[in-house]
Parts: sequence; structure tokens; C-alpha cells
Amino acid sequence: MEQQIRSIVEKYFPTETIESIGLFKGRVIITLQNTAEDKDKENALSKEVKNLEGIDKVTVIYTAEKKPQPLKDEPSKWVVKGVKKIIAVASGKGGVGKSTTAVNLAMALAARGKKVALFDADIYGPSIPTMLGYEGAAPISYDGKTFEAFEFQNIKSMSIGTLIDRNTPLIWRGAKACGAIEQLLTEVNWGEIDIMVIDMPPGTGDIQITLSQRLDLDGAVIVSTPQDIALIDAIKGVNMFKRVNVPILGIIENMSYYVCPHCGARDNIFGHAGAHETAAELGVPFLGEIPLHIDIRTYADTGRPIVTAAPESPHAKAYLEIADEIISEL
Repeated sequence: MEQQIRSIVEKYFPTETIESIGLFKGRVIITLQNTAEDKDKENALSKEVKNLEGIDKVTVIYTAEKKPQPLKDEPSKWVVKGVKKIIAVASGKGGVGKSTTAVNLAMALAARGKKVALFDADIYGPSIPTMLGYEGAAPISYDGKTFEAFEFQNIKSMSIGTLIDRNTPLIWRGAKACGAIEQLLTEVNWGEIDIMVIDMPPGTGDIQITLSQRLDLDGAVIVSTPQDIALIDAIKGVNMFKRVNVPILGIIENMSYYVCPHCGARDNIFGHAGAHETAAELGVPFLGEIPLHIDIRTYADTGRPIVTAAPESPHAKAYLEIADEIISEL
């Protein structure tokens, strides 16, 4: 039967154009390649094939060989003028203290003599203005084209939180959110900066991937708590940065332990050494432990990060030691 159909097809179309002939319970599907559609020939062909015994329906499909497509150019890089090094502070999930860590880490780097900028890329939950004490302040532009960075205790900062009311939710899809971040990041007068710290949104979505591809990131710091559920997501964060060729500077274990202020007893509320063990398994540096302490939270809520509010406290010293590790890695 197939040979009979082929002989009929060859009466109307060149042999080399016949890609396949399929028979399915009274239906014939003829696929023709690299040939122009011709309804007259197709109708005559269908009519003749239907005269064969048992054929009820004929379908002719035209296909064309796809021309090789030129390789798409790599996404154009975002240029952040005046900034020498850029590091991302990220987490696989929310609620692990990533933003608090980013703020205190920026302060610690500045305390070590670096010119530091802090950019708030956590566009759906911008908290940097609150933690740095400029919540409610509007950004300034002298030329109508670029913003002036906010300055707080020797670091420069910018956040989407300065452009919207704190109670207004941003209901933006990834493309719009990424566009807003690009504008805020590249249209700010940062001056001369040694290290920019970017507070990333939690997770591994559009914004994180776009920032990783569009910026020449010098490294990523992953923040996690010791508990298994957080570490699972932290591993995803590490693997995401590895896939886009961003070096992993290390993992920080936040809320690592709690010390009772009355008796001095230490309690590992969220587990013990989970981030340290995960770092070893992944072959990335372990940067240090930050305790769970009310002062870290209180100072952050009042716009005075603990590294500057209580620089001699053991908690501030923990951030400073991590800053030393990061400077060494960079």
C-alpha cells in the first residue's frame, strides 16, 4: 500500500521531497520537505490516494529545513561606574537574616578601611533604608538623570525602598523588576568604590540570574541558618552561582547559636555546625558564625547596625572577622 501511495505522490512532487508516508487506520499522512505549498497538486493527490481501498482521509504536511540561526550575543553587561569589586550576599530562602548580614558586612568592610557601597536588590522586600536609618528619605538628583547615593557612616547606599511607600507592594514581573534594578544600579553617582555589597532577593529566580549574568560579580556570599531546611536551599543557591560562573566566597552560618544573657549557657536552637559541614561538602569556604542575639535585631530595626553601634561587642567582631576573610578571598 505504501509503495502505491508513493507512486501517486511522485506524480505530483519530486521524489527527493518525500520525507515520510504514514498509514494510520484509513488515514494517510504525507510529509513533504523543502517544497512550496501547492494546493492544486495537493487536492489532486488527495483525491487519487482516496481512491485506494481503505483510505478515508489524506493529510499533506509541508516542512522546511531550518536555516542555522546565528548565535545570540551574550547579554550586554551592566556598567557600574567607579566600582572596583562587586559581591552578592544571597540566600536560598527568606528569613535567614540575609539583609542584616549584608548591612553589617558592608559596615565591617568599611571599618577595615575599604570604600564601600551597599545596593538593595531585594526589590520585593527592601529593608536597607530601615537598617541604615534613611527610611522615608527621597533620593536626590541634581541633573534629572542620575541619583545621588545615600551616605551613612562612610558607606554609600541605594534602594528601591526610597522610591515607594513602605506599605506599597511591588507587583512586578521579573522583566520589569530587573529593569528597575538596572536603572537604580547604573544611574547612581557612586563615586570611587572598592567593594559594592549587593543584598540579593532570597531564592534563585529571575532577578538573581539576571544580576549574575549582567554584572561582573567577583563573588557570592551565601547566608544560611544551621537547620536542614535552610541548608537545602543554601545548596541550591551555591549551585546556581556556580552554574553562572560566579565564584563562591563562602557560607555564613547566621543565628548559629544562642547564649543566655543570664546564665551564659549556649543553646543551638537551629542545630549545630550545619553550614560548616555543608561548606565542606560543597568544597567552598566557611566564613564564620553569627549568633542569634537581640542586640543584632534591635540595632538593625533602629537604623544602627551592630558593627557601628557596638563595635567592641563579640557579635560585631564576628562580622569583622568575616570581612577579613572576604577581603582575603577577593
